[in-house]
Amino acid sequence: MTTYQSEIKTISSPEEVVFGILSDLNNLGKLKDDETIKGKLKIVEFNPDSCLLELNKFGEIGIRIVEKQANKSIRFEATHLPIDVMADILLKEIVQNETHMQIVMHANLPSVLKIMINKQLEQGVNILADLFEKTLNSKLT
Repeated sequence: MTTYQSEIKTISSPEEVVFGILSDLNNLGKLKDDETIKGKLKIVEFNPDSCLLELNKFGEIGIRIVEKQANKSIRFEATHLPIDVMADILLKEIVQNETHMQIVMHANLPSVLKIMINKQLEQGVNILADLFEKTLNSKLT
């Protein structure tokens, strides 16, 4: 398994609030018409524990929550892919109303595929963390 870690992002809210939003994929519905994701991805369907996304130049990818540790972590599994991919969102409140968030992705990549997409995955995990940070800070403050 290859591991990709985002930079640590700071959300100006308590970890309970951040966890509540990120652990319910129905909240993706609020982003459907968001300008920051238009042209990059389309949210096809969603419910509390799973969603189906259509990524530009990639195709469909499913995401489902497989484990939650209250206010600390959420583990996701990707579906509709020919490889195994898991991702964790890790949360830690560092001071009152300030939570650190990091995304850690684990992918079981064949060597040839790793060579081809390694840089995109490194960038992608940070782009996703940036999107969460920007969206959560603008919606929660």
